[in-house]
Amino acid sequence: MCLAIPVEIISIEESVATCRVGESDTYIKANLMVVDGEPVPGDFLIVHAGFALRKLDRDEAQESLRLLREMVQLTGDVVNF
Repeated sequence: MCLAIPVEIISIEESVATCRVGESDTYIKANLMVVDGEPVPGDFLIVHAGFALRKLDRDEAQESLRLLREMVQLTGDVVNF
């Protein structure tokens, strides 16, 4: 199953952002080629298959993470984000 996830940009180098997933110690790389505007560290993105699709505001990102955590709890899986 593929899932688009909200992340926070930590740094950017050559159109690739290093991003933190939620409040975890998990970091991913996200290509910024298809996202509108010029994201900067501290911005939130929705990422799917390694590509940033769009910017999110902080509240929207936090709500998405809350919903993902609830879905995981319902399945009984152990995931930290």
